[in-house]
Amino acid sequence: MANSQSMERHGGLGKLPSPKTALAIITGVMMLVDLYFIFMVAPTDSVLGHVQRVFYFHVPIAIISFLAFFVVFICSIGYLIKRTPQWDAIAHASAEVGVVFVTLALLTGIIWARPVWNTWWTWEPRLTTTMILWLIYVAYLMVRSYAPSQSKGAVYGAVVGIVGFVDVPIVYYSVVWWRSIHPSPVVGPFAQADSLDGTMALILLYSFITFIFFFAYMVMERMELRKTGEALGHIRFTLRRQA
Repeated sequence: MANSQSMERHGGLGKLPSPKTALAIITGVMMLVDLYFIFMVAPTDSVLGHVQRVFYFHVPIAIISFLAFFVVFICSIGYLIKRTPQWDAIAHASAEVGVVFVTLALLTGIIWARPVWNTWWTWEPRLTTTMILWLIYVAYLMVRSYAPSQSKGAVYGAVVGIVGFVDVPIVYYSVVWWRSIHPSPVVGPFAQADSLDGTMALILLYSFITFIFFFAYMVMERMELRKTGEALGHIRFTLRRQA
């Protein structure tokens, strides 16, 4: 009886993990499997060698950054229409995570391009438009941080998030609209059917799914941190009024 009461006080041995914890565990396992596929199963490129394996990080990360900014776009519209704080919270968290992902996309692209182009950076259309995308959403975060009030920051940020999304399709179509040394798309409407062999396509798909889980976890984590910060701010405000 005493043991059962102790288990009840501590939540019980059979208590299920929270959704965020479960997502973190699943994402961690999927990441380990993804690393195994990339470094042990994926074929080695006959020209580029092992540096080509950056491809399995670079492409999914870039696509997830587009997804993140699409979420910002949709939630910003929802916030301007409904003025519901939850819409704004999701948009803000997605923008923060999206900036991280587009930064990683730029860095992995540079690493991949160095042995191919013999330079770390060149102002070709894909890289230039991606850099502009990075600047837009860094500006989004700055607008929110330096707005005179949280409500105005949410409104200003929503406008930037909606207008800034215009650059996402420009980034994708840049290698089609302008002559570029960047490789042609391997996913999407302009990708050729035989651009990847079966093994590479499957590993790329698995890596993409893995990074979707990682993106979802990062957004959930950031939203929880935001709630904690708001709760602490409310406590500080209450203590100041009582002092």
